[in-house]
Amino acid sequence: MAKTIMITDDSASMRQLVSISLRGAGYDVIEACDGVDALDRLKGQKVNLVISDVNMPRMGGFDFVAALKQRQEYRFTPVIMLTTESEDAKKQAGKAAGAKAWIVKPFKPDQLLAAVASLVQP
Repeated sequence: MAKTIMITDDSASMRQLVSISLRGAGYDVIEACDGVDALDRLKGQKVNLVISDVNMPRMGGFDFVAALKQRQEYRFTPVIMLTTESEDAKKQAGKAAGAKAWIVKPFKPDQLLAAVASLVQP
């Protein structure tokens, strides 16, 4: 059974790029345009990993990850932040919110897939 990954990014082209990479590697993908949309789409279903941007309208990545981690069924779901932000302070804020990895855009698909594989349990 394929593992499911949620991509949360306000850029449709970025969601598409990440989705193509993940689907090509055999993952199922759920897409959301911001944190509010992502929380609405989860509905208690099993998600093996979340990939989230930081800067999004309505609810940004840090608030989304913090809200995600408050939900019992997603407390241990790993999160990768995929963003243009590269400052240490932002990385620390992401870690404090519950992110396990940080990838800076633009990214190489192989780099993303390696990070995903290291966090998704077989």
